[in-house]
Amino acid sequence: MKSSGWAYPTAVLSLYGFFANCTVAEPFLTPYLIGPHKNISEEVVTNYLFPIWTYSYLAILFPVFLLTDFLRYKPVIILQGLFLVINYVLLCFASGLPAMTFLQVNYAVVTSTEVAYFSYIYSVIPVEKYQRATGYLRSAMLAGYTFGASLGQALISLAGMDYFYINAITLGIMSVAFLVSFWLPMPQRSMLFKGKKAGTVGSQSQQEGPVGVDKGEAGSGTETMEYNGSSGWCSRENVTNAGHLLWKSFRESYSSRHLIYWSLWWALATVGYVQVFNYIQLMWDHIEPSATSSIYNGGVEAVCTLVGAAVTFTVGHIKVAWAVWGELALGLFSAVGACAVFLMAFTSSIWVCYAGYVIFKSSYMLLITITTFQIASKLSMECYALTFGINTFVALSLQTIMTVIVVDEAALGLDVVTQFIIYGSYYGIISVLFLIRGTYIACIYHCYPEQTEGKESECESPPHLLVWR
Repeated sequence: MKSSGWAYPTAVLSLYGFFANCTVAEPFLTPYLIGPHKNISEEVVTNYLFPIWTYSYLAILFPVFLLTDFLRYKPVIILQGLFLVINYVLLCFASGLPAMTFLQVNYAVVTSTEVAYFSYIYSVIPVEKYQRATGYLRSAMLAGYTFGASLGQALISLAGMDYFYINAITLGIMSVAFLVSFWLPMPQRSMLFKGKKAGTVGSQSQQEGPVGVDKGEAGSGTETMEYNGSSGWCSRENVTNAGHLLWKSFRESYSSRHLIYWSLWWALATVGYVQVFNYIQLMWDHIEPSATSSIYNGGVEAVCTLVGAAVTFTVGHIKVAWAVWGELALGLFSAVGACAVFLMAFTSSIWVCYAGYVIFKSSYMLLITITTFQIASKLSMECYALTFGINTFVALSLQTIMTVIVVDEAALGLDVVTQFIIYGSYYGIISVLFLIRGTYIACIYHCYPEQTEGKESECESPPHLLVWR
């Protein structure tokens, strides 16, 4: 397999994605923290430790976003692999509240560098391979996460393995991911920080073939102008050009009211999803304490991933004018999500809570896939990357506000059940807003179909490749 083609970097990055997402111990993090190994109280984990991750993530997200592009992706992927290793070294061998506090900051670096995963591959392969590569990378992530969660559940339920050894196994897997990251070829361009000549040749090179690794004489000549030209990689002119490109991409990304509404749902829904995802293990432990009961967290996470992938794959083959009916679907499935969260909050059965979580996560994976495609299909790759970054930053800012008010011990410091009631109400509000908007769009389409004929042909179904974990 030649490193100059598109297959080699795609295969290596898929391998990295599999191992980096094979987090065997992740579904059992909360029982590990509140159990005898770390001996931290549930209240401290809920109202002190987990909020630190949110605050740290917000603080470093935007700088890491720019640094990722500036360093051309590979160094940031290596950095992510290193911090994943550090994460599980801390979980295995560190003890005490200060060490676990640092763990949350460390994991914030890991999550903030996730943007490099897909950005990297888009910088080293030709445009016509984007969809296939995206499918392979997303499949690798899903396979890794499903395998890791299933393995963790099997080791605990069947082998009776201690949580410490589950974390030790995960440390070994993360070490493999870290080593694999060094095999990635170094990209020869970035999307924002381009040299003096790059602005004139960038779009052309993207159309003609692979734009990343040792393309041959023509490609290497272009890259020499891009990085060794008179403008300089870190020059004031280069930074100014990056700023202009950011502003131009921002205006293009949010010039459409349609895109603004989809981005709004993305940001709002992601807030609720991340909050539920972060605190669901505490909810499970509240209903059925892990110290005295058998837990099936890993199995539930594996089922969630498989069901979500199946639902998303199925909807990818359904012919729907998402530009017309999409916002109504956002409202309807957000209502399903709200009901699922309320179900988790009020039930006393762990199996009902598990089922509610599967429904909630599957509906989110379905909707975020549709939303991603609706946004990406109308933007250039540079604009999509910026939109992804901005939407994530907005979501994280709102999540920080919610965490400060609802979770943080310095404010309300609510228990996990009350939190889930608030998250369900939050999703209910999102549902009402988009049901109103979606009904309005559907009525306009019914009354004036000629005004929306163009929308119907824009894209009838989202690709099944864009499946979210």
